Amino acid sequence: MARPNILFLMTDQQRADALGCAGGWVETPNLDRLAAAGVRFTNAITTCPVCVPARLSLATGLYCHTTGVWKNCNHRMDPALPNWMRALREAGYRTSLFGKTHLHPHGGDLRDREDLMHAYGLDDVDEIGGPRASARLLSHMTARWQELGLWEAYREDYRERFANKPHVVRPSTLPLEEYADVYVGRRAAEYLAAYDRDQPWFCWVSFGGPHEPWDTPEPYASRYRPAAMPAPTPVPEWATAADGVLPDRLRNRPALAPEDIAAMRADYAGNVTLIDEQIGQILRVVEERGEWDNTIVALVSDHGELNGDHGLIYKETFLDGCLRIPFLVRTPTMPGGRTCAAPVELPDIGPTLAELAGVELPYQQFACSLVPCLHDPAARPRADALAEYDGELALITEEWKLALNQAGQPYLLCHRPSDPKEQVNLVADPAWQDVVHALQEQLLQRLVTSQRRLDR
Repeated sequence: MARPNILFLMTDQQRADALGCAGGWVETPNLDRLAAAGVRFTNAITTCPVCVPARLSLATGLYCHTTGVWKNCNHRMDPALPNWMRALREAGYRTSLFGKTHLHPHGGDLRDREDLMHAYGLDDVDEIGGPRASARLLSHMTARWQELGLWEAYREDYRERFANKPHVVRPSTLPLEEYADVYVGRRAAEYLAAYDRDQPWFCWVSFGGPHEPWDTPEPYASRYRPAAMPAPTPVPEWATAADGVLPDRLRNRPALAPEDIAAMRADYAGNVTLIDEQIGQILRVVEERGEWDNTIVALVSDHGELNGDHGLIYKETFLDGCLRIPFLVRTPTMPGGRTCAAPVELPDIGPTLAELAGVELPYQQFACSLVPCLHDPAARPRADALAEYDGELALITEEWKLALNQAGQPYLLCHRPSDPKEQVNLVADPAWQDVVHALQEQLLQRLVTSQRRLDR
């Protein structure tokens, strides 16, 4: 039997609730269609709430404490490290990438690093930087902007934004047809429409949005009314009562007026809908090729965006707005329209796609296949999910979230079913110390087990 094609869709900084079928405040008919045809994982967690370590973990199935990469930095993924993209290629897939990887430093000219992409297992490549990086580095996309006389205005817009009010909301200087997310969607659709090889294809479409800044182009910039956006999660009373990255950020949170937050959310929603429409065009190409019934489609994001929740913007904390991500898997043969509440981690998408393609991953890593959940959403391949950032750790179960600071001291305990907005911190409550200690032990066991497996 022929191996299925694989369309791997990825966004950058998309919250789990920024889906029509999940939060109801953003229109995403194409992603909703995928969810209706597949399984939506409602408890999907990124392994790190920032780009570089999350994407390194996605590619390798390793954690921050095993790679040593705990936050954004100029890290270059070692091409000698095994990864699931290369495993797919070795199994006979023609592999391609359109968009952002952030598996190596964003600088210089990305076109000079296509050999590195080939070493990672990607045959056909049109890589871009993220929105900020595209103001300083060359790629096929920014070279096009340069030729069209658009790049300098883009660069000046970014210089002004971050020199003054970084959370300013205004449309991009780019016309819609040249906006990065439109470029990525168009290039992927063109590639698949022209694909003419006697090999199954794996196509990774990695959008740079809805990552800030809030520069969605028209007409999407005006698609949503700020007044119609959901109110942000309030700043909790425990904001300054502990020692750790999150309490520090809460103590030093930016001055955000309610109208700022509403405008950011409306612009963010517009970007998500823009991306959804690009995805719709790619799906139509797959259907027009007659390949829909032999194509697996998956969507994840690397992490979320607070967008005013708890008085914060961006990511880099263990709050749900940062940690929880959209995670959809649709196969041609399994029933759809189902949800799975199992705790799952971003890197689990690699082993899942590999197993669906009939490809083994014969190397040491910590991601696990979610195929059992596709058969039965009541399956629980994991008991918990692990997240790490800047030397800190968090353990997330269906019921609890526990966060430890760099000294290993617990500073956050939330009961997730009764406190979805994370307003009550139980970590110092004597009544819950048994839970704190049990979760600490569970987290320690995760660390010890992973290290032992690597040492073998």
